[in-house]
Amino acid sequence: MNNLAPFTRATQRMLPVILLADVSGSMDGEKIALLNRAVREMLETFRDDRTARAEIHVSVITFGGVATVHQPLAPAREVNWVNMNVSGNTPLGAALELAESLIENKDALPSNAYRPTIILVSDGYPNDSWELVLDRFNAGRRTGKTQRLAMAIGSDADEGMLRRFLNGGEEPLFRAGDASQIAEFFRYVSQSVATRSRAADPNKLPQIPRPADMDEF
Repeated sequence: MNNLAPFTRATQRMLPVILLADVSGSMDGEKIALLNRAVREMLETFRDDRTARAEIHVSVITFGGVATVHQPLAPAREVNWVNMNVSGNTPLGAALELAESLIENKDALPSNAYRPTIILVSDGYPNDSWELVLDRFNAGRRTGKTQRLAMAIGSDADEGMLRRFLNGGEEPLFRAGDASQIAEFFRYVSQSVATRSRAADPNKLPQIPRPADMDEF
């Protein structure tokens, strides 16, 4: 009689990816269409990776008129993407508060989760009380340790706010001079996160080539 217990694969630790997406009225048309396509392709990249030692979980928080959890945190392979729609102004502070609540919630993000990646994409200026919220986010015990990536879309984006969000991290601020470069940025994001998920230590940030045809501030 074989008394060996059946082999079971060890549970993968979570690698959270949280996208803060500006869906204000100025993102209408080509910008939002290309952003939706880029996010969908990013999710497909995460789903197709069969070599990861970490399980990538994705949440999307939109801010346009109001801040909303558009996609609750879930394994990338389980996400059925629903396109984002544009509306209203740019309440970044409210979006940061939603992200902060998620990251600080140990039921949602257990203590053994890997360092989250937070992505901020915007084409304009916030118009709520975001400064104190961002300062708290940057100084938080958990939120302050996150990997940050940010992209300014077009020439009207608030570069100062986006740099402040990056919080002195290793990544530069990327600029999509036109909407077509949104996809290039998200391919970089996908490669960065996927590389982390396969690394011996997914908490270490990878050194990978940055998009050649995108501006860096």
